[in-house]
Amino acid sequence: MGFDAISMRHKRSIPNRSFRVADQIQRDVADLIRELKDPRIGMVTISAVDITPDYAHARIRFSVLIGEANETEVALNEAAGFLRNGLFKRLQIHTVPTLHFHFDRTTERAAELSALITLANSQRVPDDVVVDGESKDDTAK
Repeated sequence: MGFDAISMRHKRSIPNRSFRVADQIQRDVADLIRELKDPRIGMVTISAVDITPDYAHARIRFSVLIGEANETEVALNEAAGFLRNGLFKRLQIHTVPTLHFHFDRTTERAAELSALITLANSQRVPDDVVVDGESKDDTAK
């Protein structure tokens, strides 16, 4: 009975552990990136970290406020070994994942969609405008 209860409790806690580890990696990688001296790396924000279940790989999504996204991605992937070594010193887990950096286009897409919505709203005919001599209320009758 005791063995089953322990294993069930452990199975339920595993997803929470991965979220906690991913969150800690996100914070630590953000700190470590600030220490990098590579001029190709601008102002980077780590937006998300996804870890494989075996903790072997971490996909780190980032956005760039200042700098070129492609150059930053190349530079971060080149510095991944250095950053991983820094994580070894900070994290207290058995396996520190290999880091893979990917530019996160979510902010760009949101800005594009917002611009499209604004454009569509500016070209829309207001509800109270008279079209061809009839108001909207007259056409309903």
